[in-house]
Amino acid sequence: MTDLAQLELDLINAIGGAATVAAVEELRVAALGKSGTISGLLKGMGAMSPDERRDQGPKLNGLRDRVQSALAARKAELEAAELDARLLAEHVDLTLPARPHRRGSVHPTMQVMDEMIAVFADMGFAVAEGPDIEDDFHNFTALNFPPKHPAREMHDTFFLKPDPETGERKVLRTHTSPVQVRTMMSQTPPIRIIAPGRTFRKDSDATHTPMFHQIEGLVIDRDIHMGHLKTTLIHFIARFFEVDDVDARFRPHHFPFTEPSAEMDIRCDRSGGQLKLNTGSDWLEILGCGMVHPNVLRNCGIDPDEFQGFAFGMGVDRLAMLKYGVSDLRPMFEADTRWLAHYGFSAFAAPNAASGLS
Repeated sequence: MTDLAQLELDLINAIGGAATVAAVEELRVAALGKSGTISGLLKGMGAMSPDERRDQGPKLNGLRDRVQSALAARKAELEAAELDARLLAEHVDLTLPARPHRRGSVHPTMQVMDEMIAVFADMGFAVAEGPDIEDDFHNFTALNFPPKHPAREMHDTFFLKPDPETGERKVLRTHTSPVQVRTMMSQTPPIRIIAPGRTFRKDSDATHTPMFHQIEGLVIDRDIHMGHLKTTLIHFIARFFEVDDVDARFRPHHFPFTEPSAEMDIRCDRSGGQLKLNTGSDWLEILGCGMVHPNVLRNCGIDPDEFQGFAFGMGVDRLAMLKYGVSDLRPMFEADTRWLAHYGFSAFAAPNAASGLS
């Protein structure tokens, strides 16, 4: 017969010397598992006589219970020690100041540009882009600017230093119309594009900055007329300001690259520092537009007797001011985080025509 007292002593000593929870588990399996020492003794009781079972049964059951209690106590002790060590290693000093939380937002100009692109994309327009630095041909000549036009002068336009070899002066584009020129010279009609981007002019006050953003549009196809232009713009303005319709008028104007040309005004009420559309007696200029000048079509290799088109352009920053109540354009470019926190938009709320723009 196995010496139960010695077996118990050996197991209790082994359990007390276990240094990890895993070691305690190994001892449990060795003693109480299916093939464990105590489990084997309990299984052997079936071969004992009734008198031996009455004598050994209580002893074996008591041994099993005491070993189980010792295992549970040692496991709890080791788990508590591991928890204390982990808490000590992961200690956080709650008296320290919190780490600064950086919060970003979408600039109103970028938000409005995305809104405008979403509306025009829903109307079937593609986005076209071009370089910020242009040559004279794409920025002026191809667009029917006369040689002495004020826009060609230094007081209106940012010119770069002349090329030492050719003498050509590059220019920071004054509009995104060069993108229209490049598109007409590289694609065959029909064309339906918008050209968003940065533009540069020597102008600075509450409503003008030297660098600003524009979106221009161009449609070239057969049998295009002024009615198509007016319908497109009225639909766009209504969708952009999220109203059912807009009361608009088109005033005759002059642009070198369109004929006839017009400026679009919308009826509004600006009393009380708010812009209310389709009411009041004020008219607000919103954009310039017109039918593409035949000379521009010829300069781009398109036959004006076969194809016609319309073009329009508007300031993104100006529309942002009107839609979201910004009174001064200059803070939009000063990187004041307080201003951005007030006027900024969530980066997770991208505008689309289905769920809404703003």
